[in-house]
Amino acid sequence: MTNVFGLIVSGRLVQTDFSQLSENRFLTTILDVDSINHAVVFLTGVAPLPAGTVAMVYWSWPDPSAPPNWQLLGHISNAKPSAIFKISNLKKLHELSNDNQFMSAFGQQQICHNAQIGISIEPDTHVQLFASSVAQQTNSYVTFAQKMLENLVNFVASFSVTQDQMTPTPGVSYIPLNTLHTWYQNFERRLQQNPNFWKN
Repeated sequence: MTNVFGLIVSGRLVQTDFSQLSENRFLTTILDVDSINHAVVFLTGVAPLPAGTVAMVYWSWPDPSAPPNWQLLGHISNAKPSAIFKISNLKKLHELSNDNQFMSAFGQQQICHNAQIGISIEPDTHVQLFASSVAQQTNSYVTFAQKMLENLVNFVASFSVTQDQMTPTPGVSYIPLNTLHTWYQNFERRLQQNPNFWKN
């Protein structure tokens, strides 16, 4: 199954040089990923995937001193032959930064500017399991955020006083309670629209 998969990174030539590691595992390296925010993985049309399967797409930073840490991005299939994946939030910004304050203390460290895309051909039932797992994780994020925000609002509200009850205290700043309520309502609205918005 050579040249079955392709990769597009903005401003670069199309990559179809996926190495076949086994019957259903493929791998390619993206060089110099520092400025990359998105990657498109697609079926080239040379051959379809076997019936009843999908291509699960994974992302990894090669690290010579640690085992691979693969993150599932999503999938493509015969019915969905391409997908755009946001990878900017996967970057190890603390390692890619030239301003790392510990670099001079420990000498020049080898920084990897490359990444890997791995593709695993799996039964299409794995997509349903993945979607169910993501939904459960998303629900737990939403519940945690809501409970945390409610706790904060209740805690702050327990200290509220009216203007008549306030005593002048130099050096202490006060925030109107309705400002906190407005922020809470905006945050909860954004959380309902996109439970992962806070990751960006």
